[in-house]
Amino acid sequence: MLTFNDYQAKAEETAIYSQDAALIYTTLGLAGEAGEIANKVKKLIRDRDYQGNAVEAMLPNDEETLIRELGDVLWYVSAIATDLGVSLGYVAQLNYTKLRDRAERNQIGGSGDER
Repeated sequence: MLTFNDYQAKAEETAIYSQDAALIYTTLGLAGEAGEIANKVKKLIRDRDYQGNAVEAMLPNDEETLIRELGDVLWYVSAIATDLGVSLGYVAQLNYTKLRDRAERNQIGGSGDER
């Protein structure tokens, strides 16, 4: 298994976009890939016997498709971290610390970045 930082280094080897538009390109790519996942889940609801649990409505091929799309999302998240000059491991640690703090304060639910 790859660590986040190992993945980021390997993913960077496949980046072929202009650094002049780096953050814009990678952010738009992330939005597009996340949209692809959302659209595929939407179609599960539309095309399958949806009874409130999209995971139960999935066929094995659906799961594989979503996993591959998640990989594309991960690539763009990694690329954005690279564009910002931070490691993906740092992003993961920072997010985990934030979530752990919210959980300890019973603030997981609700809205707002500073809860």
